[in-house]
Amino acid sequence: MNERIIKTGLVQQCNTADTAANKEKLADNIRQCARQGARLVVLQELHNSLYFCQTENTELFSLAESVPGESTRFYSEIARETGTVLVTSLFEKRAPGLYHNTAVVFDSDGRMAGKYRKMHIPDDPAYYEKFYFTPGDLGFSPIETSLGKLGVLVCWDQWYPEAARLMALQGAEILIYPTAIGWESSDTPEEQQRQLNAWIISQRGHAVANGIPVVSVNRTGHEPDPSGQTGGIQFWGNSFVAGPQGEILAMAPNNEEINLLVDIDLNRSENVRRWWPFLRDRRIDAYGDILKRFID
Repeated sequence: MNERIIKTGLVQQCNTADTAANKEKLADNIRQCARQGARLVVLQELHNSLYFCQTENTELFSLAESVPGESTRFYSEIARETGTVLVTSLFEKRAPGLYHNTAVVFDSDGRMAGKYRKMHIPDDPAYYEKFYFTPGDLGFSPIETSLGKLGVLVCWDQWYPEAARLMALQGAEILIYPTAIGWESSDTPEEQQRQLNAWIISQRGHAVANGIPVVSVNRTGHEPDPSGQTGGIQFWGNSFVAGPQGEILAMAPNNEEINLLVDIDLNRSENVRRWWPFLRDRRIDAYGDILKRFID
């Protein structure tokens, strides 16, 4: 087999309310990753701004922009300049009153390779995303790039094995999750550890079940609750890459800004699937009930 090793950069950073400064900081980090040999760079969820979903505020819809638009032009130029395939995460204004949480992928020549609209939308304390985002309508389709097929999903999607499986069944070679997840101030240390472990385990499970690597990029740092009703969110970082057997290839710390570089060997996926032929042994004749909400 031809060698297919992709050096991948994961940009884990803190954000501020200054969108322009956030974008310039991201651009600098992308350039740093490229200088270290990265061919694929992945950014965290909604990276242009603070995580604004802690409250329900109609004024914050002003953060959204069209796709294509100003931000896609900005990141397209960075991708072209650095020669990297770039995975971004934007607040998309599709029409007045219609907004999506959208990942946009740029190829190394700056061309927009494709987009994915977040399908699973949470509605929890401090994560009021249903107020802002309409569920995606593009399905679970990998995005074709010069590096291969990328199965790009977003944050809350990472808890759903169905999403990962559907991407894998359509030829995704890597699963990628831009993410914004953290601890609320009232969580005990024990509860914090349980949440973090569950987050890591679920995504490692997607890697194992599908025999492909997983890249998960989270933000870090504390972001206050604008309403003052909670202590805000401490984003837990821990951006990581897992190989096709769930092995941790690299992991960032929880409280540090970092550009994490890791080599991903796509040929290993081929070998793992030969050893563990899970796709061969699926009982597709017996899964009809999976389309039901609940089986009484």
